[in-house]
Amino acid sequence: MYNVTKIREQFLAFSCKDKQGQTPIFFDGPGGSQVPKAVIQAMGDYLGCYNSNMGGHADAGRRTSTISATARKMAGAWLGCPAEQVVFGLNSTSLMFQFSRVLSRDWQAGDNIVLSSIDHFSNVSSWQTAGIDKGVEIRRIPLTADGSTLDLQSLETLIDENTRLVAVSLASNVLGTRTHISPIIERTKAVGAFMVVDTVHAIVHEKVNATQMGCDLLFASSYKLGGAHLGMAYASNRVLDLPAYKVEPATEIRPFAFEQGTQSFEAKAGMIALIEYWANLGGIDGTLDERLQQAYTIVQQYEQGLSKLFLEYANQRPYFILYGKNTTEGRTPTFAFNLVKDGKVLDPANIAKWFGERNVALPSGNFYALDVVRHLDLVETGFLRVGFLHYSTADEIHRLFELLDEYVQSI
Repeated sequence: MYNVTKIREQFLAFSCKDKQGQTPIFFDGPGGSQVPKAVIQAMGDYLGCYNSNMGGHADAGRRTSTISATARKMAGAWLGCPAEQVVFGLNSTSLMFQFSRVLSRDWQAGDNIVLSSIDHFSNVSSWQTAGIDKGVEIRRIPLTADGSTLDLQSLETLIDENTRLVAVSLASNVLGTRTHISPIIERTKAVGAFMVVDTVHAIVHEKVNATQMGCDLLFASSYKLGGAHLGMAYASNRVLDLPAYKVEPATEIRPFAFEQGTQSFEAKAGMIALIEYWANLGGIDGTLDERLQQAYTIVQQYEQGLSKLFLEYANQRPYFILYGKNTTEGRTPTFAFNLVKDGKVLDPANIAKWFGERNVALPSGNFYALDVVRHLDLVETGFLRVGFLHYSTADEIHRLFELLDEYVQSI
C-alpha cells in the first residue's frame, strides 16, 4: 500500500513552517521538487569530508572518482542507457546549448530544423539560435486548435530530406500533455536527422528508456525528481563521435570530452542517494532497473488518483478555466489554469502572491512555454500552474480548492 505519510517523513521541508507558523504546501513541483533527507546527507558528507577534484591520489580524490563513476552508472539506469553514454552538465538548458553548437557545426542554407510548439523554450531557443546563426530554415510542429497537444498531421511535409534536427519534449511542463512521440521519431529516422527529446518534465512521472526510444539526445535534470541542480543527457554514438567543443588540454575520451569544466561532485553524490531513494519506493528485491520500474508504476498509480481528484474539484467550479486535456489519460499531474469572475480573468500573479502569503507555493507565469501562451493569447498574463509529485496529498488538493473558493469570493 502506498504510504504517503511515510514518504513525507523523509523530507525536512514539510516540517519547516514560516514566521507565521504556517505549514508549507508545495504545488510548484514542475519547477523543482523538495529534497529527501538522504540526498541532503550524502551531499553534506561529501562536502564535509571528501571535497576534491578528479584525479587526486589521496582518499578524497579517490572517493570523488568513485562517486563520479557510480553517479554515471545510476544516471544510466535512470535514463535507460549505458553509463558510457551519459553526459553530465550544470543543467539541461546549458547542455542543450552546448550540444546545439556540436550538432550545428555543418548546418548550412537550404537545411531546416523542426521544433515543437509545446516545449519549454530551453528545447527551442538552443536549437533556434544555432539555426539562425547558420541560416537554416526553422519550422514548428503546431499545436492543435484547442492548444492541448501537438498537431502531427503535417509531419510528412515538415520533416523532409533537408531536415537536420527535430526537437520535442516527451511531456509539456505546463499543460502536462504527454507527446505521442513514436511517429515523430519514425519520421525523423526515415530522413536521417538527429532526434532530440526533452524529458525534464516527463521523467519525473514515467520511466524512460533512451536506448529503446531511439533518439540521439535525451535530457533530464535531477532537481525535478528530488536531487540537486544537475543536468544530464543521453547521447547516441553518432553524437559522441562528433568533435566536442572543449578546453584544449581536456580529455578526448568520450563522454568526458563533452563535460565542460569542473563538475558538481556533491550533486553527483546526491544523485546516487536520490536514485537509491527512488528504487526503494519500488521495494528491496530485484535489480536496480527493476526496482526503479516498479517505483514508477506505483507512483504513477498514486499520482493518477491525485489528478482525478483535482479534475473532479475543478469541474465543479464555474470560475475555473483549465487549459489542456480535461482527463487523467495521456498527461502528467500538471495543470495550467486561470480563474474568472464576472466574465473577467483574474490576474494570476495576484493570486500567486495571495497564496504565497499563506505559505502555499502556487506559481504563475508562462513557465518558458512561450508558444503555448501565444497560442492561448495569454502572453500578457500567463496562467497559474499546479503540479503534484509523489509526496503530494489529497488533503493538500482539498486545501487548494478551499483557498481558491475563498479568493474568488473575496474579489
